[in-house]
Amino acid sequence: MMRSNVKDVTEDEGYPLVIEPSSVTTEECDFDGDIVRELLTKMNYPALRAAATQVDQAADLPAELPSTLDDGLLRRLHHVLLQVHVVEGALRCPKTGRRFKINNGIPNMLLHEDEL
Repeated sequence: MMRSNVKDVTEDEGYPLVIEPSSVTTEECDFDGDIVRELLTKMNYPALRAAATQVDQAADLPAELPSTLDDGLLRRLHHVLLQVHVVEGALRCPKTGRRFKINNGIPNMLLHEDEL
């Protein structure tokens, strides 16, 4: 969940960027509940859930993160956080509409000169 770095866009206005996926893949990796718990302490759950919705992966996620995380929920969060990859598409600034293209899984966040 990234934010826009366009000039005159505050953190609140430019966060989170909207994901516009055209190609999404999943890649299996070993489950580690401790890593998922640690990641959750560093992120905004509503933004994570919004991102998961934008890539059609939020069906099994609760609207609000419960205080106790069971193994099933940790595995669903692991899937969204570590196994889902946007390969092609764009990230869009919610305030300006500026689109940052994603190619081969890498977003191009370079700004035009007038946006610095």
